[in-house]
Amino acid sequence: MGPSNKVAILDAGAQYGKLIDRRIRELKVESHVVPLDSKPEDLQGKYDAIVISGGPGSCYAPDAPKFHPEVLEMGLPILGVCYGYQLLNYVKGGKVEKSSKREDLQETVDIDTSSPLFQGLTSKEKTLLTHGDAVVEVAPDFRPVAWSKGLVIAIENQGKKMFGTQFHPEVDLTENGVAIFKHFLFDIAKMSPDYTPESRHEAAIAEIRSIVGTKEILVLVSGGVDSSVCAALCREAVGPEKVHAVHIDHGFMRKNESETVQVALGKVGINLHMVHCADDFAKARTMAKGVEVGPLEETVAPEHKRMIIGDTFMRVTEQAVRKLGINADNVYLAQGTLRPDLIESGSHLASSKADVIKTHHNDTALVRELRAQGKIVEPLRDFHKDEVRALGTELGLPKHLVWRQPFPGPGLAIRCLCSDGSCPPLLSKEDMHKVEQLAAQYTKGKLSVCQLPVLTVGVQGDCRSYKSAVALSLPGEPKSSDIDWEQLFHIARNVPSEVMSVSRTCFMWGPPCTNDSEGLLDVTPTYCTQDVMEQLREADSVVTEAMLESDLVHTLSQVPVVIFPASFGTKGNRSIAIRPFITRDFMTGKPAVPGQELPFEVLDSIIAKIRQVKGISRVVYDLTAKPPGTTEWE
Repeated sequence: MGPSNKVAILDAGAQYGKLIDRRIRELKVESHVVPLDSKPEDLQGKYDAIVISGGPGSCYAPDAPKFHPEVLEMGLPILGVCYGYQLLNYVKGGKVEKSSKREDLQETVDIDTSSPLFQGLTSKEKTLLTHGDAVVEVAPDFRPVAWSKGLVIAIENQGKKMFGTQFHPEVDLTENGVAIFKHFLFDIAKMSPDYTPESRHEAAIAEIRSIVGTKEILVLVSGGVDSSVCAALCREAVGPEKVHAVHIDHGFMRKNESETVQVALGKVGINLHMVHCADDFAKARTMAKGVEVGPLEETVAPEHKRMIIGDTFMRVTEQAVRKLGINADNVYLAQGTLRPDLIESGSHLASSKADVIKTHHNDTALVRELRAQGKIVEPLRDFHKDEVRALGTELGLPKHLVWRQPFPGPGLAIRCLCSDGSCPPLLSKEDMHKVEQLAAQYTKGKLSVCQLPVLTVGVQGDCRSYKSAVALSLPGEPKSSDIDWEQLFHIARNVPSEVMSVSRTCFMWGPPCTNDSEGLLDVTPTYCTQDVMEQLREADSVVTEAMLESDLVHTLSQVPVVIFPASFGTKGNRSIAIRPFITRDFMTGKPAVPGQELPFEVLDSIIAKIRQVKGISRVVYDLTAKPPGTTEWE
């Protein structure tokens, strides 16, 4: 162990950078995220090991993030992850090039277990790979120690204690990632697990008090665990008389959601001020890159919808402050922003170089302006969802509130894929043929393939993607127990790597459908209007009730229900997607497997009831892991 017993995480803009920090701290070693362009003198004597994170750039590109190669000559143990792995190899004289195809999947890879980084692991390990560049020539004095489909995906120089992995050991989808970090920290870097972080609970309370002082706090409460925990922390920090909790009903809540939230929080001593303003949101506009966009009820672009909703939240909040008689100069805004929100929004608080995946309503330009003025309190900004739930339990919040299914602040508005009635660009015949070939290769039955007439948001290689979705279908209306889900998931894992223009794969109930099927490209004009929201509310209610009745809220991390504008030939109809999802870190995850995490009879009941909702043509099951698909569709 060196004099500091601390790890520096050089931030190259990774979506998962803070997860590296979390994993190391969970192993009781102190770590700090620092800029990638930190100089040796900024690190020498302060840290005993270095981890270089992933990132969206290419290390060989003219605009590659700045890095000081002298850092590699400091004699400290180094672990490069994804971009950090490529950078290590490139700087030390190896070659990195753009790969002929991306990899964005959980992959079983070959491991050389003689490496000290992989000791005790098996020769075959499941890992998360998400990259578009590849090491094509290993640097001198380094040797390859892991492979995937003929590519080198890990290297080492044991003498200099330098290691790199193309895969991400920090995420849950790399099943033995924690073991890899243990080997690096304790066997290679000789560090000691003696770091005891300050109680997260006590630290959050202290932060609120230090920022707010004697002033008051306004908390925006959606009713989810994040905002509820935030409200409870604020109440404990400054006393209930100085906390004003406001619930904004923007017209995009779940069925009976606002009333349920008010009752639930009232039972834990939080007096909720209800603001009903659906019409304000429907007519709202905002500025996006200097151009006015809106109104919301006529907006199609996902990012514009999020911006309008986020900024309208802030404006409605200001109005609520005035109506409550609060002096705006004497109040701080508190919200339950989490680490994944900041990461996906590309906030500098999470990473100085991260790409924007989607704008979160609680991290818009207006929120950032308020944050720059020091007017926002975000005590949960370093937390992930599972940590917030643990804190909620510690705070004494009721179990049903702590385990309430995650629900985005903008509500059902971002679970509605809007369209002016036009169909997005079709896949090329070549790409569609590749998808069909993959379906034929990995299935024994007669599987039909079609492109859905929508684009959805994804995250690939630490960057945002906005690509096509495809659907697989079978003849004969099979029950879920008669479907070979393993084959379907295998197809879904391989399609994004083989077909760059596709980031999401689904299974679809109903008659088999191909790109030649009549009505496939019929798109119903769809906006965030109340008639559309009612359709979505009914479908969402079916899923919510089924989860509660079957006690699946602990098994399934999240089940977004999405309405999209595909009519499949029935004029005016739309379709529904369900996304049963399993995750711990809420940065990566995998779809629930029917018959394992989701009982067949529950799934069959859900599908049957949703198909009875008026105006719904088809129901699809999202088979996509994250990455390449985000949890939400937009």
